[in-house]
Amino acid sequence: MTGEAERPIAGEAERGAGPLCLVTGATGYIGGRLVPELLEAGLRVRCLARSPERLRDHPWAEAVEVVRGDVTDAESVARAMRGVDVGYYLVHALGTGDDFEETDRRAARIFGEQARAAGVGRLVYLGGLTPHGVPEEELSPHLRSRAEVGRILLDCGVPTAVLRAAVVIGSGSASFEMLRYLTERLPVMVTPSWVHTRIQPVAVRDVLRALVGCARLPDDVSRAFDIGGPDVLTYREMMIRYAAVAGLPPRLILSVPMLTPGLSSHWVGLVTPVPASIARPLTESLRHEVVCHEHDIARYVPDPPGHPVAFDEAVRLALRRVREARVTTRWSSASLPGAPSDPLPTDPDWAGGSLYTDRRALRVDAPCASLWRVIEGIGGDNGWYSFPLAWAVRGWLDRLAGGVGLRRGRRDATRLRVGDSLDFWRVEEIERGRLLRLRAEMRLPGLAWLEMYADTDDAGRTVFRQRALFHPHGLLGHAYWWSVAPFHSVVFGGMARNIARAAVSDAAARARERAPTR
Repeated sequence: MTGEAERPIAGEAERGAGPLCLVTGATGYIGGRLVPELLEAGLRVRCLARSPERLRDHPWAEAVEVVRGDVTDAESVARAMRGVDVGYYLVHALGTGDDFEETDRRAARIFGEQARAAGVGRLVYLGGLTPHGVPEEELSPHLRSRAEVGRILLDCGVPTAVLRAAVVIGSGSASFEMLRYLTERLPVMVTPSWVHTRIQPVAVRDVLRALVGCARLPDDVSRAFDIGGPDVLTYREMMIRYAAVAGLPPRLILSVPMLTPGLSSHWVGLVTPVPASIARPLTESLRHEVVCHEHDIARYVPDPPGHPVAFDEAVRLALRRVREARVTTRWSSASLPGAPSDPLPTDPDWAGGSLYTDRRALRVDAPCASLWRVIEGIGGDNGWYSFPLAWAVRGWLDRLAGGVGLRRGRRDATRLRVGDSLDFWRVEEIERGRLLRLRAEMRLPGLAWLEMYADTDDAGRTVFRQRALFHPHGLLGHAYWWSVAPFHSVVFGGMARNIARAAVSDAAARARERAPTR
């Protein structure tokens, strides 16, 4: 996004006189929850995003300013820093490859340098809680990089608050999803030795409270703060207590020493929706005890009654949100590391090349509204309306290849927004009532999209249009397309027919609901 002119896509209206906060990572788990909290506290918000359109459907989108850019691009960071009072650094290069530490290092330096140049008064960074007394070279690469980013920001010349948290417990967090699925799916577990490591988990609402409070720290405060809940537990105790809160039978947990972080991350990847690429840094970080050694943040951001939230209550609150389908952000809200971002092959700026398409069109004896409800409800527990075994096998193959598989599900059972993860797809565009475009995030030798339209013909009759596109990379990509082409009539043809049938059923059900009772 280098060199693009500054062009906020929302928020030109008056926003009040509070300090202006720049939030990076607003499309992620913490950032997406922090923005409304800052607004509620009377602060103004500007978001720096690589894909501003992914913020378009958030309920707070019209209340913020959005600047297109990337933390690794000094020019776009400089634009975003103009007039900023507080900068929130909530991004990291987790799982982006072997050079992620260098990417984190470079981005942090750019952020700190541009903040100092712009006269920003305060930086706030959410990092990881590091074990006391353990040499940095013995830490996991993930924790080591988090610690280094904190040091870079503290040394940049701008007063900085580095908040260090261990396991964050909240609906949709990667740590919570890992704990939840391991406990719910495995009544008997053979686990790695790290289940005996002591951890101090923290509720996501306490993390957000501390982040908001740091916006008004005194100018002379520039240091790291440990943040955690009141409970210090082993991971084994966390699973046992989760089971009790969730009303599950007691779990039998047996640990074995031979499960390395690599093996255990694949084990987590098979059992939970969290892919091995994300699970590995999480499990590696559990090798050492991560317990707070101070609670000095309370001197500046006092704990209100009932805070910090205890572990059992944090689990109870998270489960309630999951069961009520009120999960505002998830660990998968952020783009999967390494996910493609190339333009759609029909966009004007596409570079050209081979493109395979599979098109389907069916007339539907139902209103467009019914068809759209089925389209927007696709995936997750509703499935993909076609050959479930084929989708399941494709999901398992993706997991075995280190991909996300089908288990990410949906954030909301009925509504989608741009940027949502949807099993092994990402919502790239929605024209509500008409178009849903998904971009594949599965492991493929190329780029893939799936489009579904609720349309009408010249006579005003409802038509379902479906288009699958594949842009192959190299010979392997061409071979992949032709190897799966014989199954398209079953998979894509069956999907079109079953979506049309489901729309008819939806229309009939709603007609029955409207019919007067006698």
